[in-house]
Amino acid sequence: MKYILVTGGVISGIGKGIIASSVGTILKSCGLHVTAIKIDPYINIDAGTFSPYEHGEVFVLDDGGEVDLDLGNYERFLDIRLIRDNNLTTGKIYQSVITKERRGDYLGKTVQVVPHITDAIQEWVMRQAKISVDVDGVEPQVCVIELGGTVGDIESMPFIEAFRQFQFKVKRENFCNIHVSLIPQPNTTGEQKTKPTQNSVRELRGLGLSPDLIMCRCATVLETSVKEKISMFCHVEPTQVICVQDVPSLYRVPLLLESQGVVDYFCRRLNLPIELKPRKMLTKWKEMADRSDRLLEHVSIALVGKYTKLSDSYTSVIKALEHSALAINYKLEVKYIDSADLEAVTLRDEPVKYHEAWQKLCSSHGVLVPGGFGVRGTEGKIQAINWARKQNKPFLGVCLGMQLAVCEFARNVLGWEDANSTEFNPESRHPVVIDMPEHNPGQMGGTMRLGKRRTIFTSTSSVLRKLYGDVEYVEERHRHRFEVNPELKHHFEKKGFHFVGQDVEGERMEVIELEDHGYFVGVQYHPEFTSRPIKPSPPYFGLLLAAAGKLPSYLTKGCRLSPRSFKREFKMSFYHFVKALLLLLNLNHCR
Repeated sequence: MKYILVTGGVISGIGKGIIASSVGTILKSCGLHVTAIKIDPYINIDAGTFSPYEHGEVFVLDDGGEVDLDLGNYERFLDIRLIRDNNLTTGKIYQSVITKERRGDYLGKTVQVVPHITDAIQEWVMRQAKISVDVDGVEPQVCVIELGGTVGDIESMPFIEAFRQFQFKVKRENFCNIHVSLIPQPNTTGEQKTKPTQNSVRELRGLGLSPDLIMCRCATVLETSVKEKISMFCHVEPTQVICVQDVPSLYRVPLLLESQGVVDYFCRRLNLPIELKPRKMLTKWKEMADRSDRLLEHVSIALVGKYTKLSDSYTSVIKALEHSALAINYKLEVKYIDSADLEAVTLRDEPVKYHEAWQKLCSSHGVLVPGGFGVRGTEGKIQAINWARKQNKPFLGVCLGMQLAVCEFARNVLGWEDANSTEFNPESRHPVVIDMPEHNPGQMGGTMRLGKRRTIFTSTSSVLRKLYGDVEYVEERHRHRFEVNPELKHHFEKKGFHFVGQDVEGERMEVIELEDHGYFVGVQYHPEFTSRPIKPSPPYFGLLLAAAGKLPSYLTKGCRLSPRSFKREFKMSFYHFVKALLLLLNLNHCR
């Protein structure tokens, strides 16, 4: 087993997750089996109780693990399926050590950070690295480990010490450290500064880890003199200083690393069994990156939520939209709308903000209401859903978005004015959304319906069923405490509001579709968690097709994209190339 540890310095949120994913991607493209582990030094057991403003979205795995959003990056980049133990936290480690101590496993010894906590970390990593994450069930050959936070954080010290010991336990030829650092470039001088990186590497070396590769995050390409300076002061060769400048698309990052000889370095440093042959996987990434850069036509989606001030709150949602937009050769524009801004209270207090929010909504090609918790902004979401339904605008509701679509229809079509979820109004006379029977209101963490569950399609004419490939059932990931009241189902069905997907027992409503509407779909599960760049999520794909006006033709052609859409894109690119060439020739002729 080969271990690649990714650490970070200077600031958090520097892009370690994308770099770790990209390293895994280029190694997987070489034919290796790669797994990934994310270490979060916080004391929480998992990410389930976090606000999205705290650490971004909570990503859900097949086994119901509520984990850091970086595991979503690993799954999307590497096309693998991880489990909850691939996310390691301080809380999990201390919990396991304390459990052992209570059992008497330490035979009366004093339990300490060193060696007991550090040993537990190493054992966890070595055990988890061997678990297969691919469909074929083959044991991984390489494990990419990302240590969250920055070097020097007090909470990450036990992990740094654990890996200081770990490098000797597994031997040097099986362990490699990548350090990601920031190269600031002040506007006043425009000079790329290396001092923060020098200090960060010095601190890391002082703790017993010496970086093999220093990946420098910078706005522009690293100058040769700056690279040589980092090499001299950080005790590495210039070839070990990798420039990771800002790029127009994340699809470019693996290509950027590969072009700077990262694979060749790993081959020598870790003695990896890599054959020199064309890498089909990287070729696909290059094609996606090139297509993403060439897109000319735009499609806009209004994302109506309550955490819109931080885009990381909806990372998987945005990625699912991007995957779908790329599949139909459109450039995506996401219009973030705080749902509270659509409410009458905002009209009274801040009319400018209210009208700006409605202008964004009305100028969009489609509407998406994602999941969420809490009553704030729910009335604004219902207003957006009402507008989408009446204006025949493509609409997708996910989790809470689906539940609020049920509330909106009950109020405005069925005439139940106080229809609501018991989450927001326990006294409602028409509780169309209710608590799950197994929900424990006294406990927050891990008490929801979580993980991969089966949804059975009850209608053969369902649009979503066709988008999934006309299958009888799908398996998607869930994360919710409330669900549609099955006792009121028949009232909705009479009015053309159909529950076309249900759970295996037929008791939980999983998918809704509205008759005589271009695309009005709601799903109780979170399809964004299983979306991939080459295989977009069907509900999101349907939304983008409908927003671009392509859904009817797509369904008519048996759910196949017309080759004309691809040809048109390349024709336009070729047209612009020829036009530029003729202009250049004309200028030369004038000279």
